[in-house]
Amino acid sequence: MTGLPDALTGEHAAIYGYGVLGAHLRGPALDAARQAQAAHRSRRDTLFVDLAAADEPAPEAAPAYDLPFSVTNQDTAVALATQIEERTGAVWRTTLPDVTGSQRRLALDALTDCALRAARWRRMAGKAPGTVALP
Repeated sequence: MTGLPDALTGEHAAIYGYGVLGAHLRGPALDAARQAQAAHRSRRDTLFVDLAAADEPAPEAAPAYDLPFSVTNQDTAVALATQIEERTGAVWRTTLPDVTGSQRRLALDALTDCALRAARWRRMAGKAPGTVALP
């Protein structure tokens, strides 16, 4: 289970970040943020179950997380959403060598989901290229 506690910490931070940026979004961007936060919550819940089944301690969420910049409007909220997905994807990528079986599938699916969401956020921000090699 090495690496899954780190992935859980990453999911906690992602959920927090989406809570901050959601107040600055509207329309399709707000819908996308809600869906992304729900996906991170679901993955967090799966990690809690997997860690408990392995009798591994699950790190608790911090009361707050440092953000890389202030979120003051839709543009900065979309920029933060992109970073959340990039950073969470990077955490999942580092988890891959440490897991096998169903945990490896979980990590690979999470990495893929983060990469896709980051690409959508980049496209929403009008950034090119929309994708990056190995998020």
